[in-house]
Amino acid sequence: MIDYDVIIVGGGASGFFTAINMAEQNAALKILILEKNKEVLSKVKISGGGRCNVTHACFVPGVLVKYYPRGERELRGPFHAFSTGDMMEWLEKKGVELKIEGDGRVFPVSDNSQTIINCFLREAENLGVEIKTSCGVKLIEKFDNQWIVQTSEKELKTNNLVVASGSSPQIWKMMKAVGHTIVPPVPSLFTFNIPDKKLHQLMGNSVSPVVLKIKNSKLTAEGALLITHWGLSGPAILRLSAWGARELATCDYRFTLQVNWLNGNHFDEVLTVLQTFKNQHPKKAIGTKSPFDFTQRVWKYLIESAEINPEKIWTEIAKKQLVNLTNQLIQTEYEVNGKSTFKDEFVTAGGIDLKEVNFKTMESKLHNNLYFTGEILNIDAITGGFNFQNAWTTGYLAAQAIAEKR
Repeated sequence: MIDYDVIIVGGGASGFFTAINMAEQNAALKILILEKNKEVLSKVKISGGGRCNVTHACFVPGVLVKYYPRGERELRGPFHAFSTGDMMEWLEKKGVELKIEGDGRVFPVSDNSQTIINCFLREAENLGVEIKTSCGVKLIEKFDNQWIVQTSEKELKTNNLVVASGSSPQIWKMMKAVGHTIVPPVPSLFTFNIPDKKLHQLMGNSVSPVVLKIKNSKLTAEGALLITHWGLSGPAILRLSAWGARELATCDYRFTLQVNWLNGNHFDEVLTVLQTFKNQHPKKAIGTKSPFDFTQRVWKYLIESAEINPEKIWTEIAKKQLVNLTNQLIQTEYEVNGKSTFKDEFVTAGGIDLKEVNFKTMESKLHNNLYFTGEILNIDAITGGFNFQNAWTTGYLAAQAIAEKR
């Protein structure tokens, strides 16, 4: 005798979205969400600085997958089935007004994550989805084609089990016990600690676009760079940390970072600009007049890093000094010594090996009636709503697959 048709382990974004879509498509299903914490949807609450960056306005699946360092190939098909436009339409049909910001991120018009939480809670209640909080899972076993879920309260039986527990080491361990391969987790989306006090004095300054490269590596990224009181952050750094998550973990986050402050411009181009500018402004102090779009503080820092006195006038700058400045502009080197978590939105690379999942249904290839959605999978993306879109898409596919069984 089963207790539920479907048990969903994890009361986060993907777990709720799976439950709601499943109940919408098959009202006969008895569905339970188990959440170990006192509150559900906690990550939704803090997303986007409390505004909830629900998705990104990238509507072409072939382009959208490029934002996923892990999962690019596997998500191509799923994004054709349910993508960003579908999610926006879904929310708007539930009464959630959305807006697209200049960088493509999508937020509720309310600028309040509680709007999304209230929507999910209301839909789950209206559809009869049962929710148990403060109810951790202690053991998961399979017996006679049923799944046994031992919770902190009691043992439950279900025909279908959806694991949407995010980056939970305990649940990963249980999945490993039933035969699944777990790709070891490492941090993704982190900033770089750089012990350079002169750099730290520029905190708050942003330079865009820059090109970054890890020395003696193929890892590169471009975009905006933000200087912080501990080192470097911003979209370019986060992209580099996401794509380099495993490689940078192997070197214990100690490596040499090269910064091209001029969007990848080459030596000859930059030197020509400097020489031309020198000829045009011979009597101007080099620290007060720049040919590039830097703040005066950043420009002065770069000049001094090239061992040039910013009070000297341009005509006093020798060719050798221009060469030094050019090298500084196109390839400043920093010794990175550790990482810092990006705000509260901690993302890991790692989880259920993607080769063991059917991405048409999100069902395990090893066990019937076992499904995975969201961040429990070895899928992660850069910031901008992409990680949530993985949660929505995989949840939708699992919901559809289970609902169509009956």
